[in-house]
This record gives sequence, C-alpha cells and structure tokens, in this order.
Amino acid sequence: MLDHISIQCADPAAAKAFYEKVLAPLGGSTIMSYGDVHGLGRDFPSFWLGPVGDAGAPHTDIHICFRAGSREEVDAFVEAARAEGVEVLHEARLWPEYHPGYYGGFVRDLDGNNVEAVHHRFG
Repeated sequence: MLDHISIQCADPAAAKAFYEKVLAPLGGSTIMSYGDVHGLGRDFPSFWLGPVGDAGAPHTDIHICFRAGSREEVDAFVEAARAEGVEVLHEARLWPEYHPGYYGGFVRDLDGNNVEAVHHRFG
C-alpha cells in the first residue's frame, strides 16, 4: 500500500551518497533529484530525502525498512553501511519473534534513523 516515504536530513547530499551505497545491494539508486531533494528507488522514486523543514532539526529515530530479495542482499546492506562508518544496531540474522523466516539487519543512518533491510521467507 505504501507509495513513497520522505525524510528530512541535516545534509541531503551526504544522505543521498550514503543511501546510494547502502541501497545498491538491494537494487536501489537515485532516480531523480531537484535542488536538495532526491528520490531513490528501484523502478520509481519511492524513498525521498530532503532538507530539514520548519521544525529546525531532522526527525530522528524513525524506523525505515527496505525489502531485500535475498538474505545475501541483507548482509550486503549491513556491510555497505558498516563501510560508511555508521552504527550497526543489529547484525543481520533471523528474528523468529517476528516470524520464522524474518531475516533482517538494522543500522543508523547519518541522521540517527533506524534503517533496516529485511528478507521474508515464508513456509
């Protein structure tokens, strides 16, 4: 049901560079940009980055989860984030408390948001 999501970033250009690297293993890239606003995705821009708004600071501790096509993609997402020097909140692993085939890894982005990649295996 979700069409797109947008987050505010202290430095949209740095956030774009970060997300280009960590989303590449999931097939994501920048699809369009205008000014300080960047739309990333696979086939269309479903994840947007923009400058801090009127509130004066990025909204932090937002949880964002990207669907991966395999467990290997989740592992590559975490490794790409680690290479960027951000905090790995939870190494990629099975999370049976969510469901038996839930494989996810969690990192902090440059603005402190909790960002996850997940692969679901049902059955």
